[in-house]
Amino acid sequence: MDEAVQEAKLLRQVNALIVAHLRGQSLGQAAAAVAAATMTPLSAADSVPSNHLLRLVAKGLAAERGGAASAFDSAGLGGVVPPLGSGAVDFSVLDVRGSSKSFPKHEARHVSDHKNIARCAKFSPDGKYFATGSADTSIKFFEVAKVKQTMIGDSKDGNARPVIRTFYDHMQPINDLDFHPESPILISASKDNTIKFFDFSKTNARKAFRVIQDTHNVRSVCFHPCGDYLLAGTDHPVAHLYDVNTFTCFLSANPQDSSSAINQVRYSCTGSLYVTASKDGSLRIWDGVSAECVRPIIGAHGSAEATGAVFTKDERYLLSCGKDSSVKLWEVGTGRLVKQYAGAVHRQFCCQAVFNETEEFVLSVDEQNSEVVVWDALTAEKVARLPSGSTGAPRWLDHSPVEPVFVTCGNDRSIRFWKQTV
Repeated sequence: MDEAVQEAKLLRQVNALIVAHLRGQSLGQAAAAVAAATMTPLSAADSVPSNHLLRLVAKGLAAERGGAASAFDSAGLGGVVPPLGSGAVDFSVLDVRGSSKSFPKHEARHVSDHKNIARCAKFSPDGKYFATGSADTSIKFFEVAKVKQTMIGDSKDGNARPVIRTFYDHMQPINDLDFHPESPILISASKDNTIKFFDFSKTNARKAFRVIQDTHNVRSVCFHPCGDYLLAGTDHPVAHLYDVNTFTCFLSANPQDSSSAINQVRYSCTGSLYVTASKDGSLRIWDGVSAECVRPIIGAHGSAEATGAVFTKDERYLLSCGKDSSVKLWEVGTGRLVKQYAGAVHRQFCCQAVFNETEEFVLSVDEQNSEVVVWDALTAEKVARLPSGSTGAPRWLDHSPVEPVFVTCGNDRSIRFWKQTV
């Protein structure tokens, strides 16, 4: 009898998770139909984060592969990743009519400098922090709330220092950064063939507390959403998958004849897929569990390097950037080119294109004119060109996942923070 009661409770929980997931994906009618069919009160789904089902599935898939409990969880450093949010843009509407949306006005503030070229930037999943990496081998760590304080002229705390940590533990330039999805852990990828782990909960920590020694220049890193694995894109043509608890390295048994270095690796939000963007101009979409290549897009950027790629929140589309000065949107299921965003020059440096927090706009940098270029994501119309204020070419842009703020950095060593004005 107890087993039957427990099973009924579990079933109600699963139904609430399904309803919350559908609502989070802007599928309100489907959510209402499931709620009615299963007699699930909508109030039961209100208390469930919209991405909770995806997170549980990601952890379950990782466990199926033999993943152990995270070393970070056992250290008591668990946290919460914010929900994906609703209102995802429907890119399946190909014939978009009507005017493009206006990009809100933003103000920028020079918040810090590195001693050499600022090569990369990354926001934390909750948007509370961001970090920048430099050719001077240092990593600067910022608190967003303190950066905002410096932008308010009449702030009571006029001496707020936005840089709250600086990490020094690499021997060569920093290529990429990522935050652990749950714990106060920042990882860095470097030309010195290492991936280093920094605990930013410790105010006096300046050195890494863990190090992965790779065999190649590590160009890009990305945590799996469950936090127990990470991907590394290197000068080796196959992505390196690491178990963060054992540092065991796995390689795909199906490398798809790739023979070129990988500029960027990124997981989808559930970890069910990941993408590699390569120097040979190709994109490859991989199954996140089997590490089988499920969709090669050869020559996505012609013979020019593919420098970046990121999935949409619904995992149906992929936004890529290349040294052919193009930004492109691809359908994951077919590999079909859906949209192209033109008008930003990037031929020399490994920049990336990103969505804003609502996926209504696409942003990238124009290294020739030192500008941030913004497009309406649906119409692909260019809606803004923002002078970066840089004296050298901007190399990198990253947008907050939770609010209308972003960061740019580049050759003039400066770091600029942008926020929407009222």
